[in-house]
Parts: sequence; C-alpha cells; structure tokens
Amino acid sequence: MAWVYLLLAGLFEIGFAIGLKYTEGFTRLWPSAGTVVAAGISLWLLTQALRTIPVGTAYAIWTGIGAVGVATLGVILFSESASPARLGCIALIVAGVVGLKLFSPA
Repeated sequence: MAWVYLLLAGLFEIGFAIGLKYTEGFTRLWPSAGTVVAAGISLWLLTQALRTIPVGTAYAIWTGIGAVGVATLGVILFSESASPARLGCIALIVAGVVGLKLFSPA
C-alpha cells in the first residue's frame, strides 16, 4: 500500500506544481485553493508512504514523478520544448525512478 500512497503523492505533486502556474502568483482564488489542497494531499500521502519506504527512496521517487509529470505537461499545456535532449533527460529521470523502485528493500 505504501507504493500506492507514493504514486498518488507524486500525482498530487504534479497537480500542485502545475497549479502554481495557474495561480498567477496566488492572485487567483480557485487555482490557489486547488494548489494548496493538492500540496497538502501530496505531503500527507508522502508521509504515509514514509512509514514503510526509506526516506531517500521515497523522496527521490516522489520528486521524480513530479519532475517527469510537470515536464511532460509543460510540453503539452504550455508548448515548452520537446527537443531530443530534453526528452532524453526526462527518460533518465524515469530510469532512475524505476531503478529505485526495483532495488528498494521496501
């Protein structure tokens, strides 16, 4: 169950980070409220995962899910660069996250 918590925490981290773009510096009420809620849920889920998964592994995977998700949505939603070099770097993050999951004792 800890891995499910961690996956969900990462997904809510994506929502939190993308939400920051829509808050316009926390000047828009509903995007700001949604962003704060997503951040809170993400952190709560992360704390649940940390009951079982080592902190270094969990934090690296949490941030990796967030980084890959936000970079991908940046390309889709905000027309950010999808250069081969950038996609290669995203792939390296994915490889690191998968490696941590495969070699984690939890």
